[in-house]
Amino acid sequence: MLKIVSFTICPFVQRVTAALEAKKIPYEIEYISLSDKPEWFLELSPNGQVPLMLTENGTALFESDAIIEYIEDEYGPLEQNVSNEQRALDRAWSYLASKHYLVQCGTMSSKDASTFTEREAKLKAAFAKVEKQLSDHSRFFKSDTLSNVDIAWLPLLHRAAIIKQHVGYDLLCEFPKMQQWQQALLDTGLTDKSVADNFIEKFSDYYLTNTYLEAGKDIQNASCDTSSCCG
Repeated sequence: MLKIVSFTICPFVQRVTAALEAKKIPYEIEYISLSDKPEWFLELSPNGQVPLMLTENGTALFESDAIIEYIEDEYGPLEQNVSNEQRALDRAWSYLASKHYLVQCGTMSSKDASTFTEREAKLKAAFAKVEKQLSDHSRFFKSDTLSNVDIAWLPLLHRAAIIKQHVGYDLLCEFPKMQQWQQALLDTGLTDKSVADNFIEKFSDYYLTNTYLEAGKDIQNASCDTSSCCG
């Protein structure tokens, strides 16, 4: 059986576990502390980062992009009959997502308004590009069929949903099509299946405690029409 080595709230790990859950591939998972990494983990992971995947042959794979490609190569794609051109385009949109995981993490961990605003602007710039790409007539990024692009953006959209639910601030307030996409992904159940049972607790302790977001309702979606998207 596949084994994933993880840090509980890591978005790169969730991208991998969501891909496995979407394809119903069994796996086991072990959580470690990034502040006290076990020696066995450091020996297996060249970059010292999670996710780390141990294949059924015992090979240690690292870097989430490479792991996602291995899952597709080994177990088959989520979508059938995708052209090489489209596959390359899908990977590009997926890379755009993963490049912004740490941007979102930095935004969420901001301690003051100016830092939060500066970091959020970078995140919203990426969201604006996606908003233009999305269709009004499809559940997911490209169509009504789940794809690797959806899996790549799922960690970002999941975290935005948690923030809105717990503190009332909507990172997607200006992006109605992204909101619809977010809800479609939440409805699949993959967001809950791809994280630990105590994910919300750990996430809240890290990002919604002693941060600017902790102010919650005191933060205003100033550029939004609250009657249409921030209620």
